[in-house]
Amino acid sequence: MPVNRNALIRYRTIDNCLRNRFKKWTLEALIDAVSDALYEFQGIDKGVSRRTIQADIEMMRSNKLGYEAPIVVVDKKYYTYSDKDYSITNIPLNHQDMQVLTEVSNLLKQFKGFNHFADLNEMVSKLEDKIYTQKTNSPAVIDFEKNENLKGLEWLETIRKAIVARKAICVTYRSFKARQASTFCFSPYLLKEYRNRWFVLGVSHARNKPLLNLALDRTETIEEHPDEYIPNRQIDLSTYYDDVLGVTKTPNQRACEVVFWVDDSNAPYVITKPIHHTQKFLTDEMDGKIFSIRVIPNFELERELLGFGSRLRVLGPRSLRKRIKEELQLAINGYDVQIQAINEDSEGTV
Repeated sequence: MPVNRNALIRYRTIDNCLRNRFKKWTLEALIDAVSDALYEFQGIDKGVSRRTIQADIEMMRSNKLGYEAPIVVVDKKYYTYSDKDYSITNIPLNHQDMQVLTEVSNLLKQFKGFNHFADLNEMVSKLEDKIYTQKTNSPAVIDFEKNENLKGLEWLETIRKAIVARKAICVTYRSFKARQASTFCFSPYLLKEYRNRWFVLGVSHARNKPLLNLALDRTETIEEHPDEYIPNRQIDLSTYYDDVLGVTKTPNQRACEVVFWVDDSNAPYVITKPIHHTQKFLTDEMDGKIFSIRVIPNFELERELLGFGSRLRVLGPRSLRKRIKEELQLAINGYDVQIQAINEDSEGTV
């Protein structure tokens, strides 16, 4: 059965709503969500009717589209999925889906090679690989980096919409160090990905309005908030992360020159994949090469440098060199303690 674009938007919106189990979805709430989605994606400002949404729910429950969605009504009022893991996005793509994907892929391929659309190349490759595997029922020929167990991805679209619409959100958040979660009003500015994890940069509505960087995998709930959105007048979002590796930064920090030595066996890896876009080659040494980057020292930088072990030495600044040396010494101490414990256990069993 052919499905037009508006119907597909309605089905996907209803699916997104019912997957969000932190909110109770009445028919009226579903109507509002679908109306907002149609306005955002299609510019349709006329709300959908109760009859349309009721028909959509029945269509999703049926096997006409292959969904057979387990939609149930709780307390004669709230719609949800009886299977919390169900989503129409988990079912195999049908013929029409494949046609749409092929059309999108062909359109995007026209922009490959343009500098302004360089970021599209990987996305187009992913899309073409997905189409190939579905059509031929063959294994993928490109294995992209991914983290299938990553939490928090369900908040991406909610936050993106809030940024575009300039709306405040109410966030329940629990950092790894906190004993319990805290809830606060937040104006989001920018979504940031780093090594398959997602973060959102924005400002809290607390009295001093601090700039915060929240990890989506530590976010428990997100809802719209009636507070007025606080527009960004503090920072240039297009360059905010240019002087940092990762996401850890505060606006008043300044970048410094980090100089490091890398042995000959690992120098080619650093040359072909720079640690930071500011990386410069400084000089050759007998057993390695010296490079520099201009960044703000932070946790992510330390983790990157420590990952090379003995094959990289920080030469400056002195504070970072001391920090890396202390971390390496702690690692050695940990191994010494473990070896001592093993030796003591073995002696006790003799």
